[in-house]
Amino acid sequence: MGSISVVSIDAVLPENLAGWLTAQRWYANKTAPPRFERIGGWRVDRTDVSFVTHYLLDHVPTADGTARSVLYQVPLAERSHALPDVEPIGTIETATGEKVVYDATADPEYAAMILRIMLTEQSDSDFAGHRQPGAPSVEVTSAGVLRGEQSNTSIICQVAQGNPVIVKVFRALHHGENPDVVLQSVIAAAGSDLVPASVGSITGSWSDTGRADGIAVGHLAFAQEFLPGVEDAWRVALRAAEAGEDFTERAHALGVATAEVHAVLAAALPTNTPSESDISAILASMESRLDAAVAEVPSLDAWRAPVESIFNAARSAPWPALQRIHGDYHLGQVLAVPERGWVLLDFEGEPMRLMAERSEPDVTLRDVAGMLRSFDYVAGSVLLREGTDSAAGWAAAAREAFVDGYIERSGINLREHRALLDAFEVDKALYEAVYEARNRPGWLEIPTTAIHRLAEDTRADLS
Repeated sequence: MGSISVVSIDAVLPENLAGWLTAQRWYANKTAPPRFERIGGWRVDRTDVSFVTHYLLDHVPTADGTARSVLYQVPLAERSHALPDVEPIGTIETATGEKVVYDATADPEYAAMILRIMLTEQSDSDFAGHRQPGAPSVEVTSAGVLRGEQSNTSIICQVAQGNPVIVKVFRALHHGENPDVVLQSVIAAAGSDLVPASVGSITGSWSDTGRADGIAVGHLAFAQEFLPGVEDAWRVALRAAEAGEDFTERAHALGVATAEVHAVLAAALPTNTPSESDISAILASMESRLDAAVAEVPSLDAWRAPVESIFNAARSAPWPALQRIHGDYHLGQVLAVPERGWVLLDFEGEPMRLMAERSEPDVTLRDVAGMLRSFDYVAGSVLLREGTDSAAGWAAAAREAFVDGYIERSGINLREHRALLDAFEVDKALYEAVYEARNRPGWLEIPTTAIHRLAEDTRADLS
């Protein structure tokens, strides 16, 4: 992809960094050569290695001739000697001689350094470590990168005592708090075991000409308990559906766990009564999603009127208080942990929304609807694999049990909020329809069937 250009005389980077970056799964720009501006960073020097964190602003050309900017965190390790079994990015010349440069996350000492910053709350002008209250000290015995990550790089650390620790290094940086860090830390601090135990986090600062003070601050990394050898709820549920096994008890427990997490978040973080403008903004986003879905799947236009009726009914329905929620809730975001039950993960929110929007209070029914859609996806997956709708009854029973569990713990009768819940469920199905049309056309039937069902129910109510 050519050499890298850096607007900063103090940045020392290997010439072939651009080629390495474009091969990374978390790097979004796959269509044009990287055009970077280095806007900050910090370094930690050890006896045998220096870890240098660079903030690289990538200016991505757009169709209208302008540029879209994405800020990446690129930590590099500089060593005098090559590491065995670790592929270097390149070399650089320094005042003390030639250095071999690696992706720091692949360096066996990097994760231990990150955890040390968190647990000792080390800081300087560019970064600060934060220890979760009550977090024990950890001694890292080995570390390795978890493969398959997208927006983050995760490092699994084996420790001398207790469960392993996962260190998430955020690659795409944003001003403001990362909801994954904030929400899981709050839930863990409340003494709940419905999320992995938090260890700590690191925040950093960098220049940002778009801000009044010229400085942005955001999360760089987060560490928490890692639960090895467990399955996510999607795999557990799919296996049960394929075998025709009753899942209602586990779905009920998941509903209870979901309501418990919502209750903890409502108690620990601000809530507010939705205003007319709040409601209008949420419904406007649903209308926009409907337009996008019809544009992507024209056959959905036949259901536009009943879907709009669902949205209109939601406008006049009673709305609960707005609060912090998971935001991208489905079976894949939950682990089945033996002797512990369900454990919720990944509170970053819907990937397509701006980070600032994901930190805004929202409606808990969005999470409920996301899980209801996930049960439908289990049944749809069975249908695609086996050519039979044998799991349709399984999904209906799981949905009912999940709702029962949520009502039991929350005291909120979701069935009395059907108009609002239907709106969030059809909104989620519209989102799914766009995704499937673009990425997995063979799965498109799953969300469109749900849209048809909800629309038909509305027609029946109106007739």
